[in-house]
Amino acid sequence: MRRREFLGLLGGAAAAWPHVARAQQQAPPVVGFMSARAPEDSEHVVQAFHKGLKERGYIEGENVAIEYRWARGDYGRLPALAAELVNRRVNVLVGVGGDASARAAGAATSTIPVVFGMGGDPIKSGLVESFNRPGRNATGFVILSNDLEPKRLGLLKELVPEVSYFGAMLNPNFPPAAGQLRDIEVSAPKIDRRVFVAKASNDADLDTAFAALLRERVGALLVASDPFFDTRRGRIIAFAAQNKLPAIYQFREYAVDGGLISYGPSITDAYRQAGTYTGRILKGEKPADLPVVLPTKFDFVINLKTAKALGLAVSPLLLVRADEVIE
Repeated sequence: MRRREFLGLLGGAAAAWPHVARAQQQAPPVVGFMSARAPEDSEHVVQAFHKGLKERGYIEGENVAIEYRWARGDYGRLPALAAELVNRRVNVLVGVGGDASARAAGAATSTIPVVFGMGGDPIKSGLVESFNRPGRNATGFVILSNDLEPKRLGLLKELVPEVSYFGAMLNPNFPPAAGQLRDIEVSAPKIDRRVFVAKASNDADLDTAFAALLRERVGALLVASDPFFDTRRGRIIAFAAQNKLPAIYQFREYAVDGGLISYGPSITDAYRQAGTYTGRILKGEKPADLPVVLPTKFDFVINLKTAKALGLAVSPLLLVRADEVIE
């Protein structure tokens, strides 16, 4: 090869080096998304998360990559999933789908920004110093659904005032379970109702809980706030329908899928906010400066079609108070 040609090739390669370096530097950021739920029951909340990201200019596959991890209701898997994403060196770690996921994400790193979603208190969980000024590497949303069991019991009484013996399903492995149980036990006598509590944290337990509720001949059912129950909502709704059992749940998605009534915050609004916060952090804002988001509205949803199938007449007063009636 002639000297002039060689120098030309060398000069061309040298000119390309800065472009290669810039391309490497411009690799899209990576978001680690871990949830205690399952992908099959979370499509709508993932879409809401993407919507929030897009509001901040990020689209998966274009200028941001997302690594997903799902515990499918098995909370014991969450610490390992969080560690895996931390080792992946994600730019933001999102821990959603309940308190166990949020806590696992917070425990896995003190340096990577964390966006959490939970139903309980992030201050007591050690994730933030305060709601307005989180002060650490984490922020996110709190839906307060864990604290709504007394309200749900009251709505259940209004729905079936003739029923004096209620059943409640509770997951003892859910971190806020002790508080939920205490709220149920304190609230039941105040509305002059007895409550039998059936506990389940896996599929075998769920079958045992169903059998216990039938054996006790409960007349109505409260399904406590818990991501494990969300992942099995189809089975739970089918159990209530097959046994003509009026039941109340935490999220609108239960009522949409055939559950009788639900009372709780908008889970899609919460996930959209998580996406928005993730985008803001990717653009350089710090979690310590982003206030924890609280729900401003709780939706009461009645599935009138399910009520008719149960032979249940819903009072006009309840129908008027409902935020949505599914017919």
